[in-house]
Amino acid sequence: MSDIPNTTLFMLMSADGKISTGKSDDRDFDKDLPSFYGVGDGLGQYYQLEQETDLFSFNTGKVMAKVGWNDEKQDIDKSPVTFIIVDNKPHLTQLGVSNLLKKSKKLIIVTNNFNHPAYADNNPNLEVIKYESVIDFVDLFKKLKQMGMDSITIQSGGEMNALLVREGLISNVSLVIAPLFIGGRETPTLIDGDSLSTLDDLKLLRPLEIKSADILNDSYLHLKYKVINT
Repeated sequence: MSDIPNTTLFMLMSADGKISTGKSDDRDFDKDLPSFYGVGDGLGQYYQLEQETDLFSFNTGKVMAKVGWNDEKQDIDKSPVTFIIVDNKPHLTQLGVSNLLKKSKKLIIVTNNFNHPAYADNNPNLEVIKYESVIDFVDLFKKLKQMGMDSITIQSGGEMNALLVREGLISNVSLVIAPLFIGGRETPTLIDGDSLSTLDDLKLLRPLEIKSADILNDSYLHLKYKVINT
């Protein structure tokens, strides 16, 4: 039995691998894709599949801030999902932490920032996992497994996705492919991070074994892979 959870990277991306419509935080799939003829019609299929993901969800404060969790919200529906949010800068504000606590069954903030606003909240459903300096993600995922998280869905950005892939911490990939090209060298992709340059760097690559390929409505695809972590 593995000492880390079974993890699935679940993402919506364009046919050319982009996970946003542009480089700025103002550009976002949720806001922009519905306006495209033939693309917006099929977007609901992604949200339906998202409802079937794990009860433990891993993300970053940067993504949470981008999608609006720092904004004032009138009504927040409670979810059975526990959110694990990595946030060093921090990107989340005190309001963002409060909003996520209202949304989640339990909120876990992972940070090396000792001034993170989460420290000011005494909600019993909030836990902070702190690191003195750089976050050790292998250690973190072992801790999450020890906390009873056997399966985790990952929906973070390209930088974090690259880090987790290269650490061998992603077990499976579930991709919903939207039928459009976006382009742009600065537009985030599924896997970003530093480019490889040396022969030795090739050990960071992770081959994939396809498990299923489903054609959805409106020219969308749903691809599932197993990641070969050697």
